[in-house]
Amino acid sequence: MTIYDFTTNLDRRHTNSIKWRVKDGELPLTIADMDFRVAPEIEAAMQAKVARGNFGYEYTPDEYFTAVASWYQQEHGVDDVAPAWMQYVSGVIPALTACLNYFTAPGDGIVMLEPIYNSFFGAIEKTGRKVVASQQDYDRENHAYQINWADLEEKLADTKTRMFIICNPHNPTGMVWSKMDLERMIRLANQYGVLVVADEIHGDLVIEGEDYTPTFSLDPVILSNVITLVSTSKTFNLASLQAATAIIANPLLRGRFAQAANQQGIVGPNLLAIPASIAAYENGGEWVHQLKALIKHHRQLVQQVLATDLPELSLVPGRGTYLVWLDTQAVAEDSRTLVAFLREQTGLLLTPGTEYRGNGKGFVRVNLAYPTTVIEDALARLVRGVKAYQAQK
Repeated sequence: MTIYDFTTNLDRRHTNSIKWRVKDGELPLTIADMDFRVAPEIEAAMQAKVARGNFGYEYTPDEYFTAVASWYQQEHGVDDVAPAWMQYVSGVIPALTACLNYFTAPGDGIVMLEPIYNSFFGAIEKTGRKVVASQQDYDRENHAYQINWADLEEKLADTKTRMFIICNPHNPTGMVWSKMDLERMIRLANQYGVLVVADEIHGDLVIEGEDYTPTFSLDPVILSNVITLVSTSKTFNLASLQAATAIIANPLLRGRFAQAANQQGIVGPNLLAIPASIAAYENGGEWVHQLKALIKHHRQLVQQVLATDLPELSLVPGRGTYLVWLDTQAVAEDSRTLVAFLREQTGLLLTPGTEYRGNGKGFVRVNLAYPTTVIEDALARLVRGVKAYQAQK
């Protein structure tokens, strides 16, 4: 078995990395990309493509869709997803924007379970649609989230609601929705004629416990109004290649989505998107397994440090993504003040929960996809910074 390199500390400063556009000495555990070298099988496929020396227009071959289907069969036990259900698109957010523009109109309501991934807000509001928030109930004693089903149904039943965005696993909380919950959400949306768009970009990254349920693996009877979006971007750290796949069981909806994607101009792959994605899906399984083992170790490090040095902070027990969601309410009801203090005093950059709206005000999101030495440095800064923050209050 190949042992992959998750220990090299890559220097990403001055490389056009959005996350690393920071001051010297600062450590950003913010934007959701990883600080690991890409799997060598993927890098080799990309280098072979570049070596051909011709960079003309590309199309998406059948091998791409076969690789996607094989991945979901091998990694998630989905035996009945057909390549014919799939459409290549240049990213989850571009595909979501295409859906907003094609299937809804300005002023329409778009339901989401807040707190939720901040880029959804931009896509909705920039297209003139309205965010309709259904707040997840948070149990502060057990640090657990639950769907408020009565509120969700009320929001879906509104005649102005046209779309429901499901994030599975959920970003930022890390919650992995059960099959029962997914079916219930989709049935409610179907009852009120609401289109479901499921962002499953973190689906391969369930760190422990029962695997996630891809929406497209549910009973086809309830999938007539569901568009699922998946990608290699989070799983294999290929975000800048701008490749994703829409998976749609209903052929009529699939045809309409294809029109939406063509209108938006998001169906043409770049030079490296296809060979890199195929290499990832065909040869990247062991790399992902080792990655998830490392992220689990990092979650355990966080839990140990909180228990030993920062008992006032609590880790929300989400099982998905390489991100963790920390409850800071006992230290700072508004985490923005704590985040600003940490940056000024220690150089540690975290993302305040207000970025995800809803009841995220007293939380921070932390990215754990770094070599262990970096995580240890970050945790030391966190302990030092939180104690200093408490001392000056």
